Amino acid sequence: MRVAFVGLGVMGYPMAGFLAAAGHEVTVYNRTAQKARAWCDEHPGMLADTPAGAAENAEIVFVCVGNDDDVRSVILGDVGVLKGIASGSVIVDHTTASAKVAREVYEAAKKQQVDFLDAPLSGGQAGADSGQLTIMVGGDEEVYQHVLPVMDCYAKACTLIGEAGCGQKAKMVNQICIAGIVQGLSEALHFAKRADLDITAVIGAISKGAAQSWQMENRWQTMVNDEFDYGFAVEWMRKDLKIALDEARRVGANLSMTQQVDGYYAEVEQLGGSRWDTSSLIKRLEP
Repeated sequence: MRVAFVGLGVMGYPMAGFLAAAGHEVTVYNRTAQKARAWCDEHPGMLADTPAGAAENAEIVFVCVGNDDDVRSVILGDVGVLKGIASGSVIVDHTTASAKVAREVYEAAKKQQVDFLDAPLSGGQAGADSGQLTIMVGGDEEVYQHVLPVMDCYAKACTLIGEAGCGQKAKMVNQICIAGIVQGLSEALHFAKRADLDITAVIGAISKGAAQSWQMENRWQTMVNDEFDYGFAVEWMRKDLKIALDEARRVGANLSMTQQVDGYYAEVEQLGGSRWDTSSLIKRLEP
């Protein structure tokens, strides 16, 4: 298919590469043009000067940018995707953003007879690099089924959650879970160290039982080794948790633990760790 990819960050860059490797005709746009040129040097594809230009001939436009303001800019802006895209095409937004902006863009796209899916990702940079992402989708069933074979190029699992905005709300659930798991693992490793336990033996034992988690399997060793350069950064986690906390206030949900962990991440930032990965919560326990 003719596709476009807007936003070639740590996630979008390899995702667009998987689309090209699968044989799709890919046009890319990135705010920093040098990165888009580098992508074109590595992969078959074309470079556009604006999001509108990238969208002109695309049947599907994928977007993966930073936050709500970025989504509005690259889709709704003066040279945004909706200025160039043809009716009957689809916009798939992989940004982790608010459900509010997802519904806003969905309605704006519909007015131009363009379909829209909010499709945030889980799996981090490692998942993007390996093409093993998990995608939570909000939007219309028929549109989802149309786009699914293309998203499968870089995903191990895709799930339609519900109407527009539901993909974003599912991602909020994902981040709420991760916040609690990482805090629990941080305290557990801190305790094991202070209790003079053989941490390798302890993890070997408990990782076979009910305490097992992806975070434990993949991060306990790096956490103990004081290594925090493995993907999703604290500053981005705080952005995601703010979105979840804002939505919780809107719907009347009690996220007291999430609020507390967000405060702990603020402490990590004060330690200079805004770009450390999310497992760095242990640093505030082991300064």
